[in-house]
Amino acid sequence: MAIENERFEELMMETIDRTDKTLSVLNSDYITIRAGRANPHILDKVLVDYYGTPTPINQVGNLSVTEGRCLVIAPWDASMLKVIEKQLLVENLGITPANDGKVIRLVFPALTEERRKDLVKQIKKMAEDSKVAVRNVRRDSMDELKKMKNAKELSEDQHAICEKEIDKIISEAVNKIDKLCQDKEKDILSV
Repeated sequence: MAIENERFEELMMETIDRTDKTLSVLNSDYITIRAGRANPHILDKVLVDYYGTPTPINQVGNLSVTEGRCLVIAPWDASMLKVIEKQLLVENLGITPANDGKVIRLVFPALTEERRKDLVKQIKKMAEDSKVAVRNVRRDSMDELKKMKNAKELSEDQHAICEKEIDKIISEAVNKIDKLCQDKEKDILSV
């Protein structure tokens, strides 16, 4: 049953938007976690000084994965090799860069069982933090609904319907968070 109320429609759109942003942040955080395989996304947040401008590594050269566990960075400008190597050491990714004068290689070591378990704990904590954020969205939306009901913009029946709609959105977002967490956990634990 659709409610013909402009403020409610805006509230629904805002609720959906905020839960989508939470899922997007969680997904991008999960991408940067390394699972024993070479992953170019681990360098997404690494910026190098490219002629005075902080620039992402993927914009100063080619990134490619070789042999599954080796990430090769081939800068377009050979003078950037030392700058990139220095920044990778500063970032403390847990991987020592190997510079051969033409490219930089990052060899990802196989994860130990203990490290895999630590990563699983980390991703579960990230998922729980995302669920808290989604619940905060629910709380804010419900507070706004209550204000609308108290201002007589919604009847009791409409208020109940609106609450169910918001609960449905939040429930779907929590399920998506659980699915992302399970997929990443499976990825990390697969040897």
